Amino acid sequence: MTSGVWGKSGDEPSEPPKIDTSVAHSARIYDYILGGKDNFEADRKAAEAAMARNPTMAIGMRANRAVMRRATAYLAGEVGVRQFLDIGTGLPTSPNMHEIAQRIAPESRVVYVDNDPIVLAHARALLVSTPEGACTYIDADARDPEKILGDPKLTGTLDLSQPVALMLFGIMHFLPDSDDPQSIVARYLAALPSGSYLAIQHPTTDFAPSKVGTQTAYRGAGIPFQYRTRAEFARFLDGLEILDPGITTMSQWHPELEPDPQPSPSEGGAYVALARKP
Repeated sequence: MTSGVWGKSGDEPSEPPKIDTSVAHSARIYDYILGGKDNFEADRKAAEAAMARNPTMAIGMRANRAVMRRATAYLAGEVGVRQFLDIGTGLPTSPNMHEIAQRIAPESRVVYVDNDPIVLAHARALLVSTPEGACTYIDADARDPEKILGDPKLTGTLDLSQPVALMLFGIMHFLPDSDDPQSIVARYLAALPSGSYLAIQHPTTDFAPSKVGTQTAYRGAGIPFQYRTRAEFARFLDGLEILDPGITTMSQWHPELEPDPQPSPSEGGAYVALARKP
């Protein structure tokens, strides 16, 4: 397997990635709402429409990043996981997953996956591993697990005979039922050995005082978006051993790992869970 600094294995493209600035992308909408600068007019329009329909959206996005940090630290520290597969990475925001894991265990190895060219451009510049570990980035669609799992950059970074943490934060609500997202998750897990983990987050309207319209705003920008109930979320965990504290809100998932104030369930607006493959 490769090791050390990502991007020195000769896999860079011969030309810069092409970015269609006229079409909104979920990663850049996320970036705009959180105050970033890597976004375009189409992204900003979609973001403003979404925030108009869901005023606490930025709180939920920050909570998603926070619970991702806690889950990564918990897996690397308490559980001892050393391999991570992050689907739907989004634009790099420090601390990134590999920084958190490698701070605890420098030998940790992380594969990031996203399909936005601007994410690819930033990943090449910013996602730098420790010498003991490794991280790489795959430009691919989350709906194609077989392609991702067979990519030489993944097989050169992760040892699929050893446990891997599959990290799904801020991604599954962009896969509508027509994509059969539960099957997609099951296909990823089928390729991972016993003792691997699934860490997953998913927005819901179960706690909303009235039905929010984020789903409508994203769809209006041409981006699929689907909220799911607790029962629908639980289907992603079928056949797995759910770890404490079970299926819960983001603010209730190991808040002791980060001292910052936690959002209310309605502000966070999402479920999260960590489960182990038997």
